[in-house]
Amino acid sequence: MRQIIKNKVIVQDDWSVLRPSAEDNPATVAVPAGKVIVPLKVWLTQRENLKSRTNLAVWFASDEQAKELKEDIQHFALLAVDFPKFTDGRGYSIAYNLRNRFGFSGELRAIGDVLRDQLFYMQRVGFNSFATREDKSIEDALKGLSVFSEKYQTSWDEKNPLFRRAERAGATV
Repeated sequence: MRQIIKNKVIVQDDWSVLRPSAEDNPATVAVPAGKVIVPLKVWLTQRENLKSRTNLAVWFASDEQAKELKEDIQHFALLAVDFPKFTDGRGYSIAYNLRNRFGFSGELRAIGDVLRDQLFYMQRVGFNSFATREDKSIEDALKGLSVFSEKYQTSWDEKNPLFRRAERAGATV
């Protein structure tokens, strides 16, 4: 069983990610039994058949938008965002929108080409679980969540900028 980082702890992952080929029709892709994270397109085309399943989650491709799941977002305990390559940052915006615009409060997982250097910033936009690349050390990746001791700007995990949080000698608040 694969390991992931969830809430800053390494845990066993009992979910599988369904990755159909580009030629597969989302309306006819077979969704296996068990805990499965399906592509957004599969969910949208097979929604009526899948909505009774409580062991499903949805993953977003980097070119999709959080608003496409707006009506069903609270149906899921887990949502994932795929990073097809390290340099593709569109998933950060998807995560931020899921948390801030659509109020998703469940597990938000980064999947795909997820590396240690990204984890601190992914956490800042709302991710709380990470399926890191299997060819890299998950123990080393975990250290990426605490690489910086202070955050200057606001984001999902810190609503006040540093200048509002810092005490200054002689300053009145």
